[in-house]
Amino acid sequence: MTQPDDTPSTAPTPAPAPETVHAPAATAVPAVASRGPFDHVMEQFAQDYLRDRRSTRRWSLFFRIGWLGLGLFAAWTIYSENRHNNVPTGPHTALVELRGEISSGGEASAEVLLSGLKSAFEDVGAQAVVLRINSPGGSPVQAGIVYDELRRLKEKHHKKLYAVVEESAASGAYYIAVAADEIYVDKASVVGSIGVLMDGFGFEEVMKKVGVERRLLTAGSNKGMLDPFSPLSEKQRGYAQAMLDQIHRQFIDTVKEGRGDRLKETPDTFSGLFWSGEEAVKLGLADGLGSLDYVAREVIKAEEIIDYTTKENVAERLAKRFGAALGEGAVRAVRSLPAMH
Repeated sequence: MTQPDDTPSTAPTPAPAPETVHAPAATAVPAVASRGPFDHVMEQFAQDYLRDRRSTRRWSLFFRIGWLGLGLFAAWTIYSENRHNNVPTGPHTALVELRGEISSGGEASAEVLLSGLKSAFEDVGAQAVVLRINSPGGSPVQAGIVYDELRRLKEKHHKKLYAVVEESAASGAYYIAVAADEIYVDKASVVGSIGVLMDGFGFEEVMKKVGVERRLLTAGSNKGMLDPFSPLSEKQRGYAQAMLDQIHRQFIDTVKEGRGDRLKETPDTFSGLFWSGEEAVKLGLADGLGSLDYVAREVIKAEEIIDYTTKENVAERLAKRFGAALGEGAVRAVRSLPAMH
């Protein structure tokens, strides 16, 4: 009999049966909810907001660069003008311009005119001062201040003052002109109008016709004097006329003081009439015909002319305009606020 063999069997061991892998049950994927109209509104709002923010940043950068440029330009302008004004000068004719209406706060105010006139008189190189005039007149107060100061400056600096009239030197402008040692005009200049006026309107009859009642409350019987919507009593008219006559008398005395024996007085001299430059010379209101160049060359003998007129520089004008615009914007903002009750 064949004995069983004790050696290990070389037969392959059968592989274990593969385990059955059960796939997990598929989880249900929730369906994407459809976007409602509110989502579209929010998305549009977000886009608009981002767009506005970008625009705001761009404008902010633009204005910063603009203000920087404006500041540099203003500094350069001031530096250039100061450098020009500090240039030493030799013998010359000093010029100051009087243009436009004479009024407080304007370009022809006493403050502005005297600023230039003082500089002109104080310059040792100025052989004489010329006040070139083109003005219809204006405030008797401002004209009186300039007249008095001109006489003081002439006496202090021992320099002559000449007035040269271009288009016109009427009323308050002529008041100032008579402070000059000599007055030169063009043959067609308008000169004179030595008088004083106070004008206005009266609407009381119109108000009666349209049924409008004027309600004016005053403390003082004459506080509402010259109100255009109230009748003018004879007593109030007399007050106003007395004041005008007094100012007119001051004007007359000033002209006589300034012109002296050269004035050929007639019944019309102080009536408020005005004359051509040619006629003004005949009446002694002016001394001769001549322009600025003529006076500098032939009378003063200093042909070089240097302008001392006080002028606003570009920076000052921009600052004033910006300030006015800012103030107007503030007023509008205040008016737009809701009323508080």
